[in-house]
Amino acid sequence: MADRPQAHQIQVHPQYGKGFQQRGEQQGPSAGKILAVLTLLPVGGTLLFLAGLTFIGTLIGLALSTPVFILFSPVLVPAAITIGLAITGFLTSGAFGVTGLSSLSWVFNYFKRTSVPDQLDYAKRRVQDMAGYTGQKAKEVGQEVQSKGQEGKRT
Repeated sequence: MADRPQAHQIQVHPQYGKGFQQRGEQQGPSAGKILAVLTLLPVGGTLLFLAGLTFIGTLIGLALSTPVFILFSPVLVPAAITIGLAITGFLTSGAFGVTGLSSLSWVFNYFKRTSVPDQLDYAKRRVQDMAGYTGQKAKEVGQEVQSKGQEGKRT
């Protein structure tokens, strides 16, 4: 058995059937790629031409308007500053308004989540304690004034 040559099996894969190329051959671009290039080349060229025209128009407009800006700069600069400050004021006002509304919303939601009866009982106790403290202080001050008044009568 060792003298006999071994038979090798060859596997054929059907997916390589039609489109399989040998190494020496080169495949050209497909018809779809050629059509895409022929379609996109004029579109890209037209857009590039329009961009160039816009750039040249912008340069010409800037060259013509620069003397006007220089002549009217004593008016335009303060006007631009005023408009900038007004816009800044409006934006700041809006930011403060949004901040205030969100703060009020947070406080509202906070009180909505807390148990109101507990808070009311706590507030009642605090008011009663304060009333008792104030009454005690008033009584002490009244006694002190009375005692000083009696001392003043004796002398």
